[in-house]
Amino acid sequence: MSVRSDQTSPPLYVYGTEANRFITSSVQYLPKQAKIAAYAENEGANAVFLAKLGHQVTVYDSTLYGLAKVQLLARMNGVSIVTKRVELIEYELPQENYDGAIMVFGHFKHKFQLMVLDKIMNSIKFNGVFMFEVYEYAQLLYNTGGPNDMAYLYNAEDILRWARRYKLKHYFTGEVAQHEASLQKNTRRVIQVIVEK
Repeated sequence: MSVRSDQTSPPLYVYGTEANRFITSSVQYLPKQAKIAAYAENEGANAVFLAKLGHQVTVYDSTLYGLAKVQLLARMNGVSIVTKRVELIEYELPQENYDGAIMVFGHFKHKFQLMVLDKIMNSIKFNGVFMFEVYEYAQLLYNTGGPNDMAYLYNAEDILRWARRYKLKHYFTGEVAQHEASLQKNTRRVIQVIVEK
């Protein structure tokens, strides 16, 4: 199946089919050929990237449309991915089930953010790794993507305090270049974290 993209119709994959740069540059932190959960995965580029490396990937997302795009991209790349439609705020994830997890721009209201991060950590086995990238409060001033409501952005200090409960492998907050295929190239303000349980 070909993916049509021309001047009269929007691209099927708004954010492109290339994995997030933070994930691709940090993949060495994940165990080899591991059982990985990808949360709030949206269009599936990160999950497909991991599956092509030999990981067994399960995608959790809240939209059927997004999960359908994940499955289509997986088929286009000759890999198999399990998809589950869930609302992470309400859904009880399996305990100590995965070797690692990723989440790129999974945004929830502030009062639920740490609860969701805790759920994800609880779904990871001992010595498992969780890596995620989210928009920081200051992203609201950039107008280059992400939620336009402060309640859905993340406080860098809160996230650092949370991350220090585990073995902190990487923490960064600041500007990074944005390279989504169909969006204007510009900068965004993010928080990046890698922790080991």
